[in-house]
Formats: sequence, C-alpha cells, structure tokens
Amino acid sequence: MKDLVEEVGRLLLERGKTIALAESCTGGLIISLLVDFPGISAVLERGVVTYSNRSKTDLLGVPAELIERQGAVSRETARAMAVGIRDRAGTDVGLAVTGIAGPSGGTPEKPVGTVFIAIAEAGGAEVVPCRFSGDRRSIREQSAAKALTVLLDVLRTG
Repeated sequence: MKDLVEEVGRLLLERGKTIALAESCTGGLIISLLVDFPGISAVLERGVVTYSNRSKTDLLGVPAELIERQGAVSRETARAMAVGIRDRAGTDVGLAVTGIAGPSGGTPEKPVGTVFIAIAEAGGAEVVPCRFSGDRRSIREQSAAKALTVLLDVLRTG
C-alpha cells in the first residue's frame, strides 16, 4: 500500500492536481494514508467522512431524494458525493467512496462488500462498482486500496 500511496502522491504533486475526498465506509482511511506522504498538503485540500445520509446531504449537497430513491450505497450517490466534494472544495479532483463494510447492512441486491468509488473532474465523473469479501476491516482496506488504484489510473491517463 505504501508504494501505491507514494505513486499517487508523487503524481498529484507533479501534475499540480488538487484533490478533496468524501469517505463513507472507509471512514477516513484514504485520507489517513495520503497524509503520510510528505508534501501532500500542497495538493490535498480536505477530506470529510460522510457516514450518515444526513452528512451526505448537508456537507456534499447529495439530494435526499436521490439517497431515498437509489440508496446511500449506489452508483448515483457515489457520483453525487464526488461531484459535491469537488465543487465545495474547489479542487481539480473529487474522490468519493460509499459501500457496505458489514457485517450487517447487506441485501440480496447489495450484499456486504458492495462498494462504489467515484472520481469527479472538470470533464465529468467516473464510477467504479466493486465487490469485496472478508471482514469489516478487510473490506475497508480493500476499498481504500482500490480507490487509490482508480485515482492512480486517472492521474496516469490525465
């Protein structure tokens, strides 16, 4: 994970891309990993943990109707979170993660381990649906690693 964080940090700094994060199921794990990288303060604007539906609405502007209709763990909510944090922070990139880490909370349609990762830039937002397995800690760690990998891919191509 350290190599992944270093590569993400290096590319953010090289490209001068600012970033803000909105984390739900990862509970601040991603920003905690990023702040280990020296000099990241030049590009890391902020991170918020929006664990409750209310916080997604209050802090990110995710419409309550969207959450009611699609669910807090959905492609649409992840996209709205990423766009919301990017817009509010005024950054180049917004990264958001929402999911079900378990051990409860899953449904047949969205079992434990269902996670949506979204990245918003000026040109739009990309959402990556994921399905992880393991215990709560493992799902959170896998989600953080995948989010950083998705971010790295975006940085490499952009």
